[in-house]
Parts: sequence; C-alpha cells; structure tokens
Amino acid sequence: MGTITPINDIALTTEQPFTSKSGLNQGISTCSVHAGRTTNPYHSISDPLVSPATFTFDNTQDCRQFMEKKLWGDTANRTEYGRYGNPTIFAAEERLAALERAQEALLFSSGMQAISTTLFHLLKNGDHLIITDNMYRKTRQFCTGILERYGIACTIVPINDFTALEQAIQPNTRLIYSESPTNPHIRLLDIEKFAALAKNHQLLSIVDSTFATPFNLRPLDWGIDLVVHSATKYLGGHNDLLAGAVAGRKEIVAGIRDFQGVVGAISDAYIASLLIRGLKTLGIRLERQNQSAQQIAEFLSAHPKVENVWYPSLTTHPEYAIGKSQYKGFGGVVSFTVRGDCETAERVIDALQIPLLAVSLGGTESLVSQPAIISYFELSKSERLALGIQDNLIRYSVGIEDVEDLIADLDQALNQI
Repeated sequence: MGTITPINDIALTTEQPFTSKSGLNQGISTCSVHAGRTTNPYHSISDPLVSPATFTFDNTQDCRQFMEKKLWGDTANRTEYGRYGNPTIFAAEERLAALERAQEALLFSSGMQAISTTLFHLLKNGDHLIITDNMYRKTRQFCTGILERYGIACTIVPINDFTALEQAIQPNTRLIYSESPTNPHIRLLDIEKFAALAKNHQLLSIVDSTFATPFNLRPLDWGIDLVVHSATKYLGGHNDLLAGAVAGRKEIVAGIRDFQGVVGAISDAYIASLLIRGLKTLGIRLERQNQSAQQIAEFLSAHPKVENVWYPSLTTHPEYAIGKSQYKGFGGVVSFTVRGDCETAERVIDALQIPLLAVSLGGTESLVSQPAIISYFELSKSERLALGIQDNLIRYSVGIEDVEDLIADLDQALNQI
C-alpha cells in the first residue's frame, strides 16, 4: 500500500486542462469505444473479463520489482490482490479518465460510494465543507448528517449565489461541492465562476456531473479539481449495473485510491466489463437523449395541462444563458408540474404507456417518477416544499425510444386530466 496523501499536502494550483493517461484527445465517441483498450493474449476485440481474487508472481525478484514500482505509484496496471483492482477495472478506469480528460479515474460500486469515500478521505475532524442546494438528496444527507457525526461541519448555499458562497468560507473550509445539472430541477452550475472562486481561496472543488456526462460537460476543463459520477446512470446506460467513479489529478485520485484499498470500497470486474460495454454507445445515446428531451420540454411547455417545465434549453430556465455558453447539451431528464394536485400527477403517470414507473435515469428505457411519493415520501409536505418538491412534480427520464411516440404518449396521458 502507498502512503495516503493528507489533503493539506495536495497542491491546488495545477493548470487545467489535464492530459489523460491514455494520451487520447479524440472525440467522445472515439474515446468511448477505444480508450483504455487492453492488450490481451486472446486478441479479443472486447476487453476480457478478468475476475480472480489474487494474482501470482513468477518469483521473488518479480515480486520485489513490483513492490518497488508500487511505492512510486507505477505498477503498469497490474496488482497483487483484487481489492486493489484488476485488468478489467483498470481498463474501465482508463476509459473514464480519457472521457473526462483526467489524469486518473477510480471506479466504485456505486455513485454514493464514490462520493462518501472521496469526502471521507479528503476531510477530517474539525474541517468544514460547503455544498450547494438543489442537489441529490442522499448527497445532502451524507454531508449534513453522516459527516457532521465525525466532526466535519457543512454549510449549504444557493446554487450560483457566489456572494453567499464566499461569505460561507471559514478558516477551516477545505472544499466546495456542487452538482450540475441538479436533481430533480435541472439547475445548472456556473462552472467557470465556481472553479475560479475555489482557486482564489485555495479550496478543492468537486462537481457531480452525473446528469451531464462528459458528452455535455467536462468540469475538469473548466478548472474543477475532481468530478464524480453515478456510473449507474448514463455511463452504464442500460439500467443493469451499479457503479460510481471519481476522476481528476493524479495526486488527488492516488490518495483516494489508497484509501479505497484500506476501507474496501471497491467495484468488481463483472460490473467493470458491463460499464465498458455501456460506454461504447455513450455518444450516440446522449446525442439522441439531448435532442429528444429538448423536444419533449418544448412540447410540455406549450401544453395547457402543464404548469411549469424545468429544462435548460427553454428560455424560461434560470440558467439558460449559462447553459448556452458552458454546456454542449442538457441530458435526458425533464421535470414538470401538472395543473392540479398529487392525485392529478398520479393519474398522468398511470396513464402513460411507454415509460416505466421507476427511480433512476439515464438508461435506454424512458422512466418516470413522482418525487413526492417515492424519493421524498417520508418527509412532511412542508419539508418537501422547502426543498422545492411539489406534490404535482413529475420527473421524466428520456430513453432512446422514438421521440414522436414519447410525445404522443405524453399528450394522451395529459389529456386524461
């Protein structure tokens, strides 16, 4: 095991953008198909699934040379034990790094595990972090609940309120954390200002880019230190795996990797192989989902039974200008409220014929959910409203079906109320 790097020893002034380990600077779809491809004795097109728990050495000299290289952080993508990775996981991480133009990426068994392990490594008792509002509920719960049990304080500020963000900085503040686009209201972070403020105050910056994916936004290109993903969503793309990832500068990710090996917060080779397969179609899936979601948002915004629509391509969106200047697209999630109450929204959802009623997003199948009665069900109505979760709010995750069919289905469902 290497030495775990304390956060205070991490340099915060490295220039962006990074050059990935693969050296590939091609487009998203080319990287999605080819980055991280491994050389293997079978000459297989697909990266082989390698799943042993432990790995052998030819002799003690081979073992010694491996350990000497490991002390310098150079093991040529080999390992001695499965908790520290394996060739299939390394291949997935290399592809993720290339897509984000990161020096290194690290795979986890879920998005929340990527977030929690990263923050546990970077923060200690007595530290303080700042997060923005309107983000994924479990991330907020972890920062304001779990971390505070370990003596790590958290302040929440409104997204893009940089005066409030700057005023919230304390002498013990170590990092700032945001998400873009947000869940479920698809708010957009001004990524340029967020990165600049972090650098001006010598703070680490982290952005959850699950909804954007590298196809629509590369936070590292704007000066962000770390990007995290729930790879369960768009990166996997088929609703058949759970995974998470973090990517960024090598000296930061290397410390998280060592910490991951100690606490065992690992993924496995089978999931990595599914992720590699899913990543190959990332570009064409996101292009389709971007286009379909925009058409659906435009249809919904003109429908008389719809009250409000949240999608950044609409001129009514609060970050429309930011989206036009910083984002390539906005992904496949459209949130909207119907004219009526909780039961009205339920009737719309039950009348839909194509999307499946389920949580999650980003897959090939369209999914629909009502946040008030699933993700936020245990909260009181006043608590939900404080978070912007209205009873008549519907979140629609657009898949890759024909958009004309999705719109016709929405129209018939809305016309039943």
